[in-house]
Amino acid sequence: MSAPSTSAAPVAAQQLSESTRTRFAREVAKYPAGQAQSAVMACLSIVQQEQGWVSREAELAIAEYLGIPVMAVHEVTTFYNMYNQQPVGKYKLNVCTNLPCQLRGGNEALAHLAHKLGIQMGGTTADGLFTLQQCECLGACADAPVMLVNDRNMCSFMSHDKLDQLVDGLKAVEGKA
Repeated sequence: MSAPSTSAAPVAAQQLSESTRTRFAREVAKYPAGQAQSAVMACLSIVQQEQGWVSREAELAIAEYLGIPVMAVHEVTTFYNMYNQQPVGKYKLNVCTNLPCQLRGGNEALAHLAHKLGIQMGGTTADGLFTLQQCECLGACADAPVMLVNDRNMCSFMSHDKLDQLVDGLKAVEGKA
């Protein structure tokens, strides 16, 4: 289905900003007519880029915009760990804990970061700067332990010293060193 026009859009879809709807339309246009649902991952990414996470309200707005059931959007949101289902810190640190990374220090890297940041895995620092998560295979087993910063920047061979440098560097950028 094609995206509804602004005047015919349901309530939730109308809550999307004009720039968001424009970005959605560009993604939908990449697919054949009647295949708007193919843009669901791109629309989720757009919302997350703009809001930092994907709320249930955002899922509803995406579903209405694309003309698909909200459950179809929610299934994608919950299947992929790259979509934040709750607010996260400015820097989301995902440490791979799959078996190859575990064998090369992934669990120790996660524990080191939790101690350094003073939070548990899955938590966010009080200043809202860091969220620490574990993740599944990042496809860089030979570089273990590996992690992903903000779902975009891969970090390899993460020794405790390299983890400290990463965190300290990000704090410095934010003026919180």
